Amino acid sequence: MLTFKNFNIADWFSFYRILAAPVLIVLICFDERLVFAWFLLVSYSTDAIDGYLARKLKITSPRGSQLDSIGDQITFTIGLVGLFFFEKVFIIKHIIIILIAFLPYLIQMAIAYSKYGKATAFHTYLAKFSAVVQSVFILWSLFFNPELVLFYIMIGVGILETIEEIALIFLYDNWISDVKSIFFVYRDKRRLKKKG
Repeated sequence: MLTFKNFNIADWFSFYRILAAPVLIVLICFDERLVFAWFLLVSYSTDAIDGYLARKLKITSPRGSQLDSIGDQITFTIGLVGLFFFEKVFIIKHIIIILIAFLPYLIQMAIAYSKYGKATAFHTYLAKFSAVVQSVFILWSLFFNPELVLFYIMIGVGILETIEEIALIFLYDNWISDVKSIFFVYRDKRRLKKKG
């Protein structure tokens, strides 16, 4: 995975998010809210760019998908940490809802590691939409103030996306990347091939 000479341009965009993590943590420590928000915006932007480039240049790979997922998870976690640090009152006020939404995600990760030995990289349409909503909410909160309607939309979409991921884990015996949606599973030749 970390054979840098074999990285393509999409991989490097994904890897940027991992490299940016320590910088984002330092910005949180120094209470640099606005600078943190701008750096986080750049990290979120690379998430949109790497997938587009991989598809456009036909350089998608299981390694790239996994690297993308790792970068996503790290960036999302740091975004939440930053949100907690800079908007502590809002987070504490809504902590029960956040924990209820986060529990299915922890269950999904536990099932994935138990079955595959690593995190999933399905990259479904719902997962991409959920990531966009999360990014918009976090960035809006950092640049302005938390928007309650957007918060509830983020929570709802996040729970739906996690439920879909759990269902996909049970539907695929082997680790696989880039599944469009649960609705496409039964036409997925990769799954049908294994059954045949």
